[in-house]
Amino acid sequence: MSLETPGLHHVTAIAGDPQRTVDFYVGTLGLRLVKRTVNHDDPGTYHLYFGDEEGTPGTNITFFPWTDEGRPGQFGAGQTKTTTYRIPPGSVDYWRDRLESRDVAIEREQRFGETALRFTDPDGIGLELVAASGDSSATPWTDGPVPTDHQLRGFHGVTLAVGSVDATAAVLTDVLGYELEDEADDRRRYRSAAGGPGSIVDLVETDVGRGRMGVGTVHHVAFTVESVEQQAEWREAFADHGLSPTEVIDRKYFQSIYVREPGGILFEMATKGPGFAVDEDPAELGSELVLPDHLEDERERIEAQLPPFDDPTVDASD
Repeated sequence: MSLETPGLHHVTAIAGDPQRTVDFYVGTLGLRLVKRTVNHDDPGTYHLYFGDEEGTPGTNITFFPWTDEGRPGQFGAGQTKTTTYRIPPGSVDYWRDRLESRDVAIEREQRFGETALRFTDPDGIGLELVAASGDSSATPWTDGPVPTDHQLRGFHGVTLAVGSVDATAAVLTDVLGYELEDEADDRRRYRSAAGGPGSIVDLVETDVGRGRMGVGTVHHVAFTVESVEQQAEWREAFADHGLSPTEVIDRKYFQSIYVREPGGILFEMATKGPGFAVDEDPAELGSELVLPDHLEDERERIEAQLPPFDDPTVDASD
């Protein structure tokens, strides 16, 4: 029997202007900036994490802001088409009005019996809000700009665009333990065996050619690993499927391995802990730039490279 993941851990994308990103994800979508750090592999670039009050795995969308205007991305095969968040079933009208009042163009559609609001962020990254009942692992942000009754409830799923579905589907089912749940039009819906929030991966085929990584595209999709001890088993499972996973990499807030699936999408397997409170008080998450220990000696140089940005104005009565 294959290993099973409960579902998504985080999604990491490439943004442009960090101020615009913070304003949208905090000020408009009501997520909390839970970690302000740098890309460990490129310390001259921020790594910004947005999630629920605690940064719970399964709620975090993260960004590498590339401020070089000459590096736009192009959507295509081998990329994440849409990242989907859950909202309470009674919150569709609230979110329609909130987004439209901020000049965000939305499309409403029914899919697999669910109501979805589709839109893009300021860099063109595809997002959806889906009205979904059931339990949520998200912790409401009590000081956020969105009333707790309407806040995003963590991930619902992701839609991955590939040139041919079958090879990617085999990784989902044979390695990650997903099961084919439904099909509609050109979309196949897979759900992790554990079910629950963040357990959905939809696959769609695209004939527009291979995408190009850059501003406005998703860099990778991370799935949850229950423990550090399981990482060796995940590495073996990917290798047995003919793939080449990395060694375990310490990302400070979780331990990760990475593997590129046959359709071209970079998958990450990330542990649940130790979490974002290892270097900040929970009440102060995201308030200051924090660095991994091996970069502390370079703080002055790193801070000089990073563009400043202001925290968005958060009005809890909005």
